[in-house]
Amino acid sequence: MNESSANNRVEQVANLRDYFRSSIEGVIESQGVDMNPHAAHYVVNLLTSYSRSEALYEDDGDSYGLRPLALMLADAANASNAIERSQSLQRIGDVSLFVSGFFSDSLVRKVVDLDYYINMGGNAYATLSEEIRGTFRGNAYAHIYQELSDKFLILIDILNEVRDGCRGESDADLLRAYELWQKTGSLRCEKLLRKQGVVPISMPKKTRH
Repeated sequence: MNESSANNRVEQVANLRDYFRSSIEGVIESQGVDMNPHAAHYVVNLLTSYSRSEALYEDDGDSYGLRPLALMLADAANASNAIERSQSLQRIGDVSLFVSGFFSDSLVRKVVDLDYYINMGGNAYATLSEEIRGTFRGNAYAHIYQELSDKFLILIDILNEVRDGCRGESDADLLRAYELWQKTGSLRCEKLLRKQGVVPISMPKKTRH
């Protein structure tokens, strides 16, 4: 690829939050998704925050990286108060959604795979919504966390499309799309496959409602 063609694929972004907002709103509209605007705004803020490595990764003094979800769940179980527990549950949901949305391809063949992140993230948001319901914070956020849980797979599709917005489909991309469709029943992946003349014929493990 020469310098000219490389530059043509680079999109200059003045404000990252505005970029994520316009991208997500565009995908929601193109996919015909019914999404609460407050939930969409939450996801925009999540992407903006986690685009900084220091917000996504943790430094425990010995290592710097993504804390395993199992340890985050242990943090929630062993929290000394409700606030700490809520923060841990929110972190599980947020990390699971971000990783599933932007790195789902790399999780397809991992031991800790996409299903694990989907289950952990969706359950964390649902539990958080239930536990804060009726509190001052819950009055503002409980319905948002519930929607994030209910539409976790849909949100993964949305983030996948935001990620792939400027990327063409290679044969490897189509293979990953087929594997992801088999695992999640992703409507986005099915549309991508059919667009390229590939008709999925085996039943996926789960379907998106």
